Amino acid sequence: MSQVLFFDIDGTMLATGGAGQRAMERVLVEEFCVRYPFEGILAAGRTDRGIVDEIFSTHAIEDSPAQRDRFMHGYLERLPVCLKENAGTLLPGVRELLEMLSSERHVELALLTGNYVEGAWIKLRHFGIDHFFSFGGFGDIHPARDDVARQALSMASQVLQREVSGRETAVIGDTPADIQCARAINAHAVAVATGMFARDQLANHGPDHLFDNFANPQQVVATILGAM
Repeated sequence: MSQVLFFDIDGTMLATGGAGQRAMERVLVEEFCVRYPFEGILAAGRTDRGIVDEIFSTHAIEDSPAQRDRFMHGYLERLPVCLKENAGTLLPGVRELLEMLSSERHVELALLTGNYVEGAWIKLRHFGIDHFFSFGGFGDIHPARDDVARQALSMASQVLQREVSGRETAVIGDTPADIQCARAINAHAVAVATGMFARDQLANHGPDHLFDNFANPQQVVATILGAM
C-alpha cells in the first residue's frame, strides 16, 4: 500500500520572498482602497481563506461571494508578477528530495497547503516542481488548517481508491500549524526549520521528526519512510 506524504509549500519547499503577501497587498490597495492591509495580521501557517476572513473583518470590506471572487482573481492575476519581481528560491535539497521520493514505488506525493488551489500551482510552476504533485488539500474553503488536512486525507482516499488512514501519511511543514494539523488526522508530523519558526520553537510542539533543512535528502527519506 502507498504511503502518502503531504507537503506544505511556503517555507517548506520554497521561499517566495514575500510574493504572496505582496500580491494580496496590491489587490487590497489597488482595488479595495485599503491602506496597510496586513498591519497586525500574521499569515504564516494559515489558510488563504482564514487570512481573507480576518482582512475583510478588520477593514470592514463587504463579505460577499462577489467581493471574495474579486479579491481572489485580483490576487491570482498579480501573483505571477510578484513572483518574478521577488528574489525567491527553492529551498536546499527540495528538488532532490522530491525526485527521490517520487521514484519510490509505494510513495504518493501530495500537497497540504493554505494556498488557494490556483495560487499553489502558480507557485509550484514558477519553481519548476509542479509535476511532482497531482492532488492535495488547499486553503480555498476552510479557515482552519486542520480541516484542510481532513480534506487532503479524503482526497488521498479518492485518488488511491481505498480508505487511507492517517497513520499511512505524513505532513511535512515548517510551522506549528503543520504539526497540529498532522495530529488532527493522526498523521506523522515532520517539521523543518526553514520558515519563520526556529528549531526550538517547532520542537516545543512535539513533531515526530524535526530537520534543520532538507540539504541531506537521503537522510530525510530514510528517516521519514523508516518510521512509517
